[in-house]
Amino acid sequence: MGSAIWFIFSSIIDLIVFVVIINAVISWLIAFDVLNVRNQTIYRVVRTLDAVTDPLLRPIRRFLPNFGGLDLSPIVLIILLQALRILVAKTVYPLLVGSLG
Repeated sequence: MGSAIWFIFSSIIDLIVFVVIINAVISWLIAFDVLNVRNQTIYRVVRTLDAVTDPLLRPIRRFLPNFGGLDLSPIVLIILLQALRILVAKTVYPLLVGSLG
């Protein structure tokens, strides 16, 4: 049971990292005018990805200094998520496996 909980937790972190990377790549494609947000489908995809990632990135953006158009908040978020995974793996996971099996 503990391994299943760990798998779900780890999969959620992987999914968040994947969505953050996809959002960053799409923002670059929009900035270089490869994708056009006037296309309704592209606009919906961009709005959905922004709605998912912005609540996670907004607190990080408040603390990072302005780098002149370079947004490092996705990198910081990915590093923090990986650190959270390591922290949970070293502290909570052994307790889950020991108590739940």
